[in-house]
Amino acid sequence: MTLQPGATLGFVGLGNMGTPMVRRLVEAGYEVRGYDTDPEARERVAALGATVVSEVDKVAAGADAVLLMLPNSDVVERVLYSDGLLEAARPGTVLVDMGSSRPHSTRTVAEWAASRGVPMVDAPVSGGVGGAEAGTLTVMAGGAAEDVEHVRPVLERIGGKVQHVGDVGAGHALKALNNLMSATHLLVSSEALLAGQEFGLDPEVMLDVVNGSSGRSGSTEAKWPKFVLPGTFDSGFGLRLMLKDMRIAVELARETGLPSALGESAVELWAKAAEELPPTADHTEIVRWLQNEHGKGRR
Repeated sequence: MTLQPGATLGFVGLGNMGTPMVRRLVEAGYEVRGYDTDPEARERVAALGATVVSEVDKVAAGADAVLLMLPNSDVVERVLYSDGLLEAARPGTVLVDMGSSRPHSTRTVAEWAASRGVPMVDAPVSGGVGGAEAGTLTVMAGGAAEDVEHVRPVLERIGGKVQHVGDVGAGHALKALNNLMSATHLLVSSEALLAGQEFGLDPEVMLDVVNGSSGRSGSTEAKWPKFVLPGTFDSGFGLRLMLKDMRIAVELARETGLPSALGESAVELWAKAAEELPPTADHTEIVRWLQNEHGKGRR
């Protein structure tokens, strides 16, 4: 049986991505019990019609599934173990980690959850805040086929495209690899576009040509037009979160014994940018960092 509207869902992590996800679930008719350490975030989702609880383990009470949208594996493990969420979950509750976690940590957590009768699905997403608001995210689901199918209606409400990519941990592995590619082509695309701009080319003309040519990417089709050219740099995904995913992907490649020279070089550059940009920097601000590195301001 799949989780249809009317089912009770716990949701932990009500930030830039979690809040629009909760909104879509509430609008679809799910009973959502949410928690976040930030009181303002709790108030925000309460206004959307979700039930807000004061302690994280209380999201599991009566829940058919508990969704996590947390920044990394360390936080996931703390919430599940130290904060008692996993202990509070009843057998049969499906645990769904939608953040970007380390694949090997995910498999360890899944084994521990399974020993308590709690199946786990890792279901990270791609598409940013805009995709979360519109319900057009790509969801990369890892886990047993029956567990993925059980929560599929929930995931489809959150993101339009849900793809079962393998056993538990596979979703987190693929998300990290995707973000390594995304970050690397944003870096090289920005280097090329800034060089062209310095030469005297119009950046909008460059993008129009590139996006009809072989150099196009998600960076040239979406990130530059939406966040760089307008100067907003507000995609909603932090630079340090991107760097964290890149490091997971490079480590994964290293563990397989495959070379990742370009990936490791990209990580070094993004790490340098993270040191020099503010802690709250959006990942698209890598472009600002490149401009500063070359001593060039926007013309």
